[in-house]
Amino acid sequence: MPARSADGSLPEAPPGARVGGGSSRTGERPSGEPSGIETAARSAYEALLGRTDRPDASPASTAQDSADAAAAKARAAATPDPAHAAQEAASTAPDHAPTSPVTLPADVRSWLAERRLLDERRGRVHSPQRALHDLLTEQRARVDRSVAELHRGMAAFEDVLRLLPGSQVTSRETVEAEFFGDRARLRQRIEDLDTLCRKEVLGLRSTFPEREVLERGLDFDLRMLERGVELRLLVSARAARRTGAARYLAALREHGAQIRVTTTVPLHLNVIDRAVTVMALGPTDDPTDTSGDVVLHSARLAECFARVFDHHWGIGRPTAADGKRVGCDGGTEDFSPREREVLALLAAGAKDEAIARRLGCSERTLRRLLTALVAKLGAESRFAAGVQAARLGLLD
Repeated sequence: MPARSADGSLPEAPPGARVGGGSSRTGERPSGEPSGIETAARSAYEALLGRTDRPDASPASTAQDSADAAAAKARAAATPDPAHAAQEAASTAPDHAPTSPVTLPADVRSWLAERRLLDERRGRVHSPQRALHDLLTEQRARVDRSVAELHRGMAAFEDVLRLLPGSQVTSRETVEAEFFGDRARLRQRIEDLDTLCRKEVLGLRSTFPEREVLERGLDFDLRMLERGVELRLLVSARAARRTGAARYLAALREHGAQIRVTTTVPLHLNVIDRAVTVMALGPTDDPTDTSGDVVLHSARLAECFARVFDHHWGIGRPTAADGKRVGCDGGTEDFSPREREVLALLAAGAKDEAIARRLGCSERTLRRLLTALVAKLGAESRFAAGVQAARLGLLD
């Protein structure tokens, strides 16, 4: 049993000493088991917290009794003989006479203070709720200081960066790209994209596939036009002369598509809603080329390709179904029965709603068809188109 001082208190433990013996390093303990200091500190805290409410004890005796009890529990826990442990604890049973201030081992006192369970300056213990509150407050303050320091550092970094000559922070965009080496799979993907299209398709055509493929795609393109999607195609003169191309283009134009022909086109592509671009990576008329095709999901890139399209569209010319230039010199054979019917109804004063109902299409599709007819007749307005149609005998 440890010797007591004259006033009955336990002597101050030397720095680094452990209550109950053992190593002074708190980290050395079996996994999942508390260390000796932790055990002693818990016991001391429970004793101190439990005796502060005793009405007949002075603060000094309360603290001393708690320390004595904690030390006894720690020694009992470290004693292998249960009988000896009980005797050890009983020999240190506290008396309630006033004693000197509490003397806890340094490592136990440090353990409690670090967890805000012991206020050494005021000589009092805190409840677990108060300790949690204090710890959380300190952690929040530490995080706030770290965030403020980080912001200051970033601001300093940007200030220095702006001083560098010619340096500029640029934004980056990750572009999703789909590559295709099989044109059949690409056509299926284009059909999916066209189904999702809501407003506009811009197309540059340097060539057309074989007649069978072109005819299979015609029905799908016509359904897209019936939904009110605006379709503009700029076709190279060579592509317009391919077998089946004239019939395909005439059918599209009859349903409201706008088609122009130019000497050459720089690319073979589709721009869908100015958000997705489908483009051939190599020559489309070379069967030995293995470059394939790509689908780019980027509004920025799509807008760039749309500008290329608009530039070349401005120098293209409208075409008739047989490939001849249309306008005031065109003949009646250049106009389909559907187009002649529209012109006749327009000349008779029919409203757009009535004409669309007669043709079985939407008013939006009709307006596109009328725009194409006005351009085809080389007129400046719908009225002028009616005059030109009467002159050509299209209203008979």
